[in-house]
Amino acid sequence: MKKTLFPFLVALTLGCAVAQAQTVEAVGESEYCITSGDMSLRVNAATGGKILSFKYKDTEVLSQTRFPNSFGSTFWTSPQAQWNWPPVAEYDTKPYEASVQDGVLTLIGQKSERFGYRVYKQFKVCPHDGAIVITYSIVNESGETRQVAPWEISRVPNGGVLFFDAPAVEPANNMAGLPFEFREGAAWYVLDQAGENRKINANGKGWLAFSSGGVLFVKKFQDLADGEAAPAEAEIQVYVNTGKTFVEIEEQGAYTTLAPGEKLDWTVRWYLLPQPGPDVPSAELLKLATGGA
Repeated sequence: MKKTLFPFLVALTLGCAVAQAQTVEAVGESEYCITSGDMSLRVNAATGGKILSFKYKDTEVLSQTRFPNSFGSTFWTSPQAQWNWPPVAEYDTKPYEASVQDGVLTLIGQKSERFGYRVYKQFKVCPHDGAIVITYSIVNESGETRQVAPWEISRVPNGGVLFFDAPAVEPANNMAGLPFEFREGAAWYVLDQAGENRKINANGKGWLAFSSGGVLFVKKFQDLADGEAAPAEAEIQVYVNTGKTFVEIEEQGAYTTLAPGEKLDWTVRWYLLPQPGPDVPSAELLKLATGGA
Protein backbone atom coordinates (compact mmCIF):
# COMPACT_ATOMS: atom_id res chain seq x y z
CA MET A 1 0.00 0.00 0.00
CA LYS A 2 1.16 3.49 -0.79
CA LYS A 3 0.43 6.60 1.22
CA THR A 4 1.06 9.82 -0.66
CA LEU A 5 1.26 13.03 1.30
CA PHE A 6 1.39 15.13 -1.88
CA PRO A 7 -1.44 13.84 -4.12
CA PHE A 8 -1.33 16.97 -6.24
CA LEU A 9 0.70 20.16 -6.25
CA VAL A 10 -0.01 23.23 -8.34
CA ALA A 11 3.36 24.82 -9.08
CA LEU A 12 3.66 28.58 -9.20
CA THR A 13 5.82 30.00 -11.97
CA LEU A 14 7.61 32.50 -9.72
CA GLY A 15 7.52 34.93 -12.62
CA CYS A 16 10.25 33.07 -14.53
CA ALA A 17 10.28 31.46 -17.93
CA VAL A 18 10.33 27.72 -18.52
CA ALA A 19 13.85 26.36 -18.30
CA GLN A 20 15.67 26.13 -21.62
CA ALA A 21 17.93 23.19 -20.76
CA GLN A 22 17.00 20.26 -18.54
CA THR A 23 19.32 17.34 -17.88
CA VAL A 24 19.84 14.61 -15.29
CA GLU A 25 23.17 12.85 -15.70
CA ALA A 26 26.05 11.11 -13.95
CA VAL A 27 29.15 13.29 -13.58
CA GLY A 28 31.39 10.85 -11.72
CA GLU A 29 31.43 7.47 -10.03
CA SER A 30 28.77 8.45 -7.48
CA GLU A 31 27.85 12.05 -8.32
CA TYR A 32 24.93 13.26 -10.39
CA CYS A 33 24.00 16.68 -11.75
CA ILE A 34 20.46 17.93 -12.37
CA THR A 35 20.35 21.04 -14.57
CA SER A 36 17.38 23.29 -15.27
CA GLY A 37 18.17 26.45 -17.21
CA ASP A 38 20.61 28.45 -15.07
CA MET A 39 20.08 26.17 -12.04
CA SER A 40 22.27 23.19 -11.28
CA LEU A 41 22.01 20.73 -8.40
CA ARG A 42 24.68 18.15 -7.55
CA VAL A 43 24.02 14.97 -5.52
CA ASN A 44 26.47 12.43 -4.13
CA ALA A 45 24.94 8.97 -3.75
CA ALA A 46 27.94 7.64 -1.82
CA THR A 47 27.63 10.17 1.01
CA GLY A 48 24.09 9.69 2.22
CA GLY A 49 22.55 10.86 -1.03
CA LYS A 50 23.25 14.43 0.07
CA ILE A 51 22.69 17.44 -2.13
CA LEU A 52 26.17 18.97 -2.13
CA SER A 53 25.58 21.99 -4.35
CA PHE A 54 22.76 24.17 -5.66
CA LYS A 55 23.80 27.01 -7.98
CA TYR A 56 22.32 29.78 -10.07
CA LYS A 57 24.92 30.10 -12.81
CA ASP A 58 28.14 30.26 -10.73
CA THR A 59 26.52 31.44 -7.47
CA GLU A 60 26.34 28.75 -4.78
CA VAL A 61 23.49 28.87 -2.25
CA LEU A 62 24.30 25.89 0.01
CA SER A 63 26.96 25.80 2.73
CA GLN A 64 30.25 24.39 1.44
CA THR A 65 32.04 23.87 4.75
CA ARG A 66 33.26 20.33 5.35
CA PHE A 67 32.71 19.89 9.06
CA PRO A 68 30.23 17.06 9.75
CA ASN A 69 26.56 18.10 9.69
CA SER A 70 27.36 21.61 8.42
CA PHE A 71 27.07 21.46 4.61
CA GLY A 72 24.71 20.64 1.76
CA SER A 73 21.18 19.34 2.17
CA THR A 74 20.08 16.06 3.76
CA PHE A 75 16.97 14.13 4.83
CA TRP A 76 15.99 12.70 8.21
CA THR A 77 12.93 11.15 9.81
CA SER A 78 10.96 13.09 12.42
CA PRO A 79 10.51 13.44 15.35
CA GLN A 80 14.14 13.78 16.37
CA ALA A 81 13.24 12.49 19.83
CA GLN A 82 12.99 8.99 18.31
CA TRP A 83 16.70 8.90 17.48
CA ASN A 84 18.19 11.89 19.35
CA TRP A 85 21.75 12.41 17.97
CA PRO A 86 23.72 11.75 15.78
CA PRO A 87 21.54 11.39 12.66
CA VAL A 88 20.70 7.84 11.58
CA ALA A 89 23.59 6.75 9.34
CA GLU A 90 21.43 4.81 6.84
CA TYR A 91 19.58 8.04 5.99
CA ASP A 92 22.35 10.59 6.38
CA THR A 93 25.81 9.22 5.58
CA LYS A 94 25.77 5.64 4.25
CA PRO A 95 25.78 5.03 0.46
CA TYR A 96 22.57 4.99 -1.56
CA GLU A 97 22.06 2.87 -4.68
CA ALA A 98 21.60 5.18 -7.68
CA SER A 99 20.05 4.91 -11.13
CA VAL A 100 18.93 7.31 -13.88
CA GLN A 101 16.02 6.49 -16.13
CA ASP A 102 13.77 8.71 -18.28
CA GLY A 103 15.16 11.88 -16.77
CA VAL A 104 14.72 10.78 -13.15
CA LEU A 105 17.53 10.16 -10.66
CA THR A 106 16.48 7.57 -8.08
CA LEU A 107 18.45 6.89 -4.89
CA ILE A 108 17.65 3.91 -2.66
CA GLY A 109 18.97 3.97 0.89
CA GLN A 110 19.82 1.14 3.22
CA LYS A 111 17.30 -0.21 5.70
CA SER A 112 17.82 1.03 9.23
CA GLU A 113 18.06 -2.08 11.38
CA ARG A 114 17.23 0.02 14.45
CA PHE A 115 14.04 1.63 13.10
CA GLY A 116 13.05 -0.52 10.12
CA TYR A 117 12.72 2.37 7.65
CA ARG A 118 14.25 2.64 4.18
CA VAL A 119 14.54 6.05 2.49
CA TYR A 120 14.16 6.69 -1.23
CA LYS A 121 14.96 9.96 -3.03
CA GLN A 122 13.92 10.95 -6.55
CA PHE A 123 15.12 14.03 -8.45
CA LYS A 124 13.69 15.39 -11.70
CA VAL A 125 12.99 18.68 -13.46
CA CYS A 126 9.44 19.97 -13.90
CA PRO A 127 8.96 20.74 -17.63
CA HIS A 128 6.37 23.43 -16.90
CA ASP A 129 8.22 25.85 -14.62
CA GLY A 130 11.76 24.42 -14.43
CA ALA A 131 11.58 23.55 -10.73
CA ILE A 132 13.86 20.81 -9.44
CA VAL A 133 11.39 18.39 -7.90
CA ILE A 134 12.60 16.16 -5.06
CA THR A 135 10.38 13.36 -3.77
CA TYR A 136 11.38 11.64 -0.55
CA SER A 137 9.82 8.30 0.40
CA ILE A 138 9.92 6.47 3.72
CA VAL A 139 9.07 2.75 3.61
CA ASN A 140 8.21 0.90 6.80
CA GLU A 141 10.07 -2.41 6.44
CA SER A 142 9.69 -3.27 10.11
CA GLY A 143 7.15 -5.77 11.41
CA GLU A 144 5.12 -3.22 13.36
CA THR A 145 3.00 -0.14 12.78
CA ARG A 146 4.96 3.08 13.30
CA GLN A 147 4.48 6.85 13.12
CA VAL A 148 6.92 9.07 11.27
CA ALA A 149 7.23 12.37 9.40
CA PRO A 150 9.61 13.43 6.59
CA TRP A 151 12.18 16.17 7.21
CA GLU A 152 14.49 18.05 4.80
CA ILE A 153 17.46 19.97 6.22
CA SER A 154 19.28 22.44 3.95
CA ARG A 155 22.34 24.32 5.19
CA VAL A 156 23.16 27.78 3.88
CA PRO A 157 25.93 30.27 4.76
CA ASN A 158 25.17 32.76 7.53
CA GLY A 159 24.31 35.89 5.57
CA GLY A 160 21.20 37.32 3.91
CA VAL A 161 17.53 37.19 4.83
CA LEU A 162 15.20 34.24 5.46
CA PHE A 163 11.43 34.57 5.28
CA PHE A 164 8.13 32.68 5.15
CA ASP A 165 4.44 33.18 5.86
CA ALA A 166 3.72 32.54 9.55
CA PRO A 167 1.98 34.55 12.28
CA ALA A 168 4.55 33.68 14.96
CA VAL A 169 7.68 31.68 15.76
CA GLU A 170 8.67 29.97 18.99
CA PRO A 171 11.98 28.71 20.42
CA ALA A 172 12.60 24.99 19.84
CA ASN A 173 14.70 22.19 21.36
CA ASN A 174 15.35 24.22 24.52
CA MET A 175 17.43 26.71 22.52
CA ALA A 176 17.20 30.49 22.34
CA GLY A 177 14.88 32.00 19.75
CA LEU A 178 15.66 34.24 16.76
CA PRO A 179 14.88 37.93 16.14
CA PHE A 180 12.12 37.60 13.54
CA GLU A 181 10.21 40.64 12.27
CA PHE A 182 6.58 40.38 11.19
CA ARG A 183 5.76 42.80 8.39
CA GLU A 184 5.14 42.99 4.63
CA GLY A 185 2.95 39.91 4.99
CA ALA A 186 5.66 37.54 6.20
CA ALA A 187 8.01 36.56 9.04
CA TRP A 188 11.55 37.85 8.32
CA TYR A 189 14.91 36.98 9.83
CA VAL A 190 17.96 38.99 8.77
CA LEU A 191 20.72 36.52 9.52
CA ASP A 192 22.91 37.45 12.46
CA GLN A 193 25.33 35.68 14.77
CA ALA A 194 25.55 34.85 18.47
CA GLY A 195 27.69 32.80 20.81
CA GLU A 196 25.08 30.07 21.14
CA ASN A 197 23.04 27.70 19.01
CA ARG A 198 19.48 28.92 18.33
CA LYS A 199 16.38 27.33 16.83
CA ILE A 200 12.71 28.13 16.15
CA ASN A 201 9.56 26.30 15.08
CA ALA A 202 6.81 27.86 12.96
CA ASN A 203 3.55 26.80 11.32
CA GLY A 204 4.02 28.17 7.82
CA LYS A 205 2.05 28.16 4.59
CA GLY A 206 3.92 25.64 2.45
CA TRP A 207 6.92 27.71 1.37
CA LEU A 208 10.08 29.35 2.65
CA ALA A 209 12.69 31.55 0.98
CA PHE A 210 16.28 32.62 1.52
CA SER A 211 17.94 35.55 -0.28
CA SER A 212 21.70 36.07 -0.33
CA GLY A 213 24.40 37.15 -2.75
CA GLY A 214 22.08 38.11 -5.59
CA VAL A 215 20.01 34.91 -5.67
CA LEU A 216 16.72 33.85 -4.12
CA PHE A 217 16.30 30.23 -2.98
CA VAL A 218 12.64 29.17 -2.69
CA LYS A 219 11.27 25.86 -1.41
CA LYS A 220 7.65 24.78 -1.80
CA PHE A 221 6.14 21.86 0.07
CA GLN A 222 3.04 20.53 1.82
CA ASP A 223 1.23 23.10 3.96
CA LEU A 224 0.44 21.47 7.32
CA ALA A 225 -2.65 22.21 9.36
CA ASP A 226 -2.41 22.69 13.12
CA GLY A 227 -1.56 19.39 14.81
CA GLU A 228 -0.26 17.61 11.69
CA ALA A 229 3.44 17.94 12.55
CA ALA A 230 5.27 15.36 14.65
CA PRO A 231 5.35 15.94 18.44
CA ALA A 232 7.62 18.89 19.40
CA GLU A 233 8.32 19.52 15.68
CA ALA A 234 6.88 21.94 13.11
CA GLU A 235 6.23 22.56 9.41
CA ILE A 236 9.12 25.05 9.31
CA GLN A 237 12.26 25.11 11.46
CA VAL A 238 15.31 27.35 11.44
CA TYR A 239 18.54 26.42 13.23
CA VAL A 240 21.42 28.91 13.50
CA ASN A 241 24.79 27.49 14.47
CA THR A 242 26.97 29.41 16.88
CA GLY A 243 29.06 32.21 15.38
CA LYS A 244 28.99 33.12 11.70
CA THR A 245 29.06 29.56 10.38
CA PHE A 246 25.91 28.07 8.85
CA VAL A 247 22.13 28.13 9.11
CA GLU A 248 19.70 25.27 8.57
CA ILE A 249 16.45 26.02 6.73
CA GLU A 250 14.18 23.07 7.32
CA GLU A 251 10.67 21.85 6.57
CA GLN A 252 8.69 18.77 7.58
CA GLY A 253 5.69 16.84 6.29
CA ALA A 254 2.76 15.37 8.19
CA TYR A 255 3.18 12.87 11.02
CA THR A 256 1.88 9.67 9.42
CA THR A 257 0.98 6.18 10.61
CA LEU A 258 2.58 3.47 8.49
CA ALA A 259 1.67 -0.20 8.77
CA PRO A 260 4.33 -2.78 7.81
CA GLY A 261 5.06 -2.45 4.09
CA GLU A 262 3.43 0.97 3.72
CA LYS A 263 5.24 4.08 2.52
CA LEU A 264 4.75 7.79 2.45
CA ASP A 265 5.82 10.13 -0.36
CA TRP A 266 6.63 13.80 0.24
CA THR A 267 7.64 16.32 -2.41
CA VAL A 268 9.67 19.54 -2.19
CA ARG A 269 10.16 21.87 -5.15
CA TRP A 270 13.39 23.91 -5.36
CA TYR A 271 13.83 27.18 -7.27
CA LEU A 272 16.68 29.68 -7.67
CA LEU A 273 16.05 33.14 -9.08
CA PRO A 274 18.25 36.19 -9.67
CA GLN A 275 17.59 38.78 -6.98
CA PRO A 276 19.42 42.08 -7.66
CA GLY A 277 17.92 43.98 -4.71
CA PRO A 278 19.14 44.20 -1.10
CA ASP A 279 18.71 41.26 1.27
CA VAL A 280 16.23 43.04 3.53
CA PRO A 281 12.51 42.59 4.22
CA SER A 282 10.45 44.07 1.39
CA ALA A 283 7.19 43.65 -0.48
CA GLU A 284 9.19 43.21 -3.70
CA LEU A 285 11.17 40.29 -2.32
CA LEU A 286 8.01 38.64 -1.00
CA LYS A 287 6.33 39.03 -4.39
CA LEU A 288 9.31 37.48 -6.16
CA ALA A 289 9.28 34.48 -3.80
CA THR A 290 5.55 33.82 -4.09
CA GLY A 291 4.98 34.66 -7.73
CA GLY A 292 2.67 37.44 -6.68
CA ALA A 293 0.36 35.03 -4.83
